[in-house]
Amino acid sequence: MPDVGDRVTARLDVAPANETTAATLLVTPPSGAVMTPVVTGADGGATWTAPVVYTLAGIWRLSWTVTGTGASVQHEVVSVAPAPPTMGDVRSYASTTQLANALHAAPPLDAVALLERATRLLDSDFLKAAVYDVDTDGMPTDAVVAAAFAEAVCAQVEFWGEVGVETDVSGPLQGVVIGSVQLQYGAGDNRSGPDYYAPGISRALASIPADKIRWIAFADGC
Repeated sequence: MPDVGDRVTARLDVAPANETTAATLLVTPPSGAVMTPVVTGADGGATWTAPVVYTLAGIWRLSWTVTGTGASVQHEVVSVAPAPPTMGDVRSYASTTQLANALHAAPPLDAVALLERATRLLDSDFLKAAVYDVDTDGMPTDAVVAAAFAEAVCAQVEFWGEVGVETDVSGPLQGVVIGSVQLQYGAGDNRSGPDYYAPGISRALASIPADKIRWIAFADGC
């Protein structure tokens, strides 16, 4: 699957073909604005190519029209993925270097996206009840707190590496104990149990001294 920003060469093979064969290409991106790239023929009309740059994520449609010998209309649907994120583009409590050190191995190729996802999970399911010092970007300013958060998200990414990423990893928390604090909120069939979370998350958060983070209580169902 191509990513946003990829430049590819669209290709069409025509058979039979001769000097009367001609081809055109219409490229329809997700925005709907049709483009007509320059098409080049080769091999006596048997091969046609055109440059295509994928500028948007989503479904692209490539429609070839052949006239003369080998006349036909052919369509190709291409799914284009968003450009892979970099650490500078995401909000994450840990870097890929910290993840590699935690794993004692090279991080997975999608490490940046997984760390971002684990950070969102930590925010929504564990830190809703936490009060701590942050900067203007909402990141912890205390080095001890930052290190614990990094350990927690790295533990979650390692956990996903063992059991697979759950389809819904950001459901409401139920029944996790961090030191003397018990967190439980969410109700009904849509709430996630602790099996969705790495055990290392609770251990990492419980290691933060009480003077650096404060946990507030939520009533059931909050």
